[in-house]
Amino acid sequence: MKVISAAQAAALIPDGAHLVVCGTGPVLEPDALLEALEERHLADGHPRNLTLTSTQMVGERPGQGGLNVFAHPGLLRRFIGSSLSVVRHPGLVEMFRQGQIEGYMMGMGTILQTLQAAGSKKPGVFTTVGLGTFLDPRCGGGRMNERSTETLAEVVQWRDQEYLFYPASQVDLALIRATAADQSGYLSLEEETNSLGVLDMALAAKANGGVVIAQVRRLVARGGLDARLVKVPGPLVDYVVVHPAQRQLTTAKPFPGYGDGFNPVYVGAAPDPLLDLRPPAPGPSTIVLRRAALELADGDVVNLGAGLPTGLPVLAQLYGWSDAVTFTNEHGVFGGLMTSAVGGSFVPAINPGAVMDSSFQFAFYDAGLLDVTFLGAGEIDAQGNVNVSKFGRQWVGTGGFSDITDRTGRIVICGTMTAGGLATEVAGERLTITQEGRHRKFVPQVEEVTLSGRRAFQQGQRVTYVTERAVFQLDRSGVVLTEVAPGVDIDRDIRPAVGFELRLSDRLTTMPAVVFSDDPIPAPGA
Repeated sequence: MKVISAAQAAALIPDGAHLVVCGTGPVLEPDALLEALEERHLADGHPRNLTLTSTQMVGERPGQGGLNVFAHPGLLRRFIGSSLSVVRHPGLVEMFRQGQIEGYMMGMGTILQTLQAAGSKKPGVFTTVGLGTFLDPRCGGGRMNERSTETLAEVVQWRDQEYLFYPASQVDLALIRATAADQSGYLSLEEETNSLGVLDMALAAKANGGVVIAQVRRLVARGGLDARLVKVPGPLVDYVVVHPAQRQLTTAKPFPGYGDGFNPVYVGAAPDPLLDLRPPAPGPSTIVLRRAALELADGDVVNLGAGLPTGLPVLAQLYGWSDAVTFTNEHGVFGGLMTSAVGGSFVPAINPGAVMDSSFQFAFYDAGLLDVTFLGAGEIDAQGNVNVSKFGRQWVGTGGFSDITDRTGRIVICGTMTAGGLATEVAGERLTITQEGRHRKFVPQVEEVTLSGRRAFQQGQRVTYVTERAVFQLDRSGVVLTEVAPGVDIDRDIRPAVGFELRLSDRLTTMPAVVFSDDPIPAPGA
């Protein structure tokens, strides 16, 4: 292992290389390495024509750092990732719109598995994740624009079961990050909130004859690290760049009680009493959250998607039943409270019980060990299909959504029925829609299928769609209305907000009154 500067590290990246970069949101971003890469390209036009694999969405600062450093003509030839944001990465999104870069979306877990396959010299990955969705080569294959003409996966048959086969990733160079390195290149991550597959990235590069460059906050003497905290062994690391100003979270906004330093709460090293935790503000999203909580059962192992679902642990803490279920997210968190519920990022958690690597987390999900997942939606159609991945010329991607929904027995899709100005009022435990949203989420046909209703039903999965005024279930024919909020008129408040023929269940009921009250949500199973 050799210690070099960030500029020297950038000079090691050849034209045409396949680069994998760690990090997601404000977590584990190798910011000094990425900035040096950008500076070199702007100075002399190199490196050029890179292929970039980003298992997660690196960077949270809009237009700065993270994936933004690749938004220069000629720097990228191809992007392979699970998600993208027009807010965080506007320049890169515009280059996809103009067809300057090839782009392909894959499931987050599947990308990690292709890196694992490369690291163990296996031919690739067989997976059912993505069948019947936009990831399926028969339905677009995850291609982001007309320039993207290749097929990353092929449909194969084995023992009467269809699979998608993805070849192992051929990685030339891995840019990863850790907290500390010793002089033999061993890397520890004790101040990092998540590990996000850094070991798989390093191994994939080395197994392919490639180079591994690690950014760290400090360098210690040989053997100076606690071996129990080492996550990447020295023989996998070629170069180390020391960046003393490295922050635990490269965030655009302050986290609760965080600032720019290290907060032990986010790595489970110090408890947070959560004394300032307050109930969610009244409104349609809180109604959705309270009704969604009634889908929990005692002992459930739960996945939470980004956004509204991360408020469920807040209810659990407030109402005293946080021990009844185990909340997780795709980034390795077991237990605790995702910081997005209190104004931070979705990735780390306050008071986590465990933070596992992302590779383990997706193996856990693939094994069907989740009981239920709560996820958001951009569009839902009559067949029960859900779109979270593409809207017009905005590619959001699937993130971990496709991996999570592939084997989970109960899927709860959470969101308001309309968006853009929706306002509600609750009086006497009865709901009134005081202003309708401008955009319907229940549409005749989703623009892109991220969850296939047909496949979910065929697999025996129970899919529930929870809104502020109604609850729907998936059956053989698609979406059927099963619950209506008290005070809501179906013909006045629901039919006009649904872009397809509304089907009513023979057992249509009223949504529970507790959803529309200030009373505590009862413990699961109570």
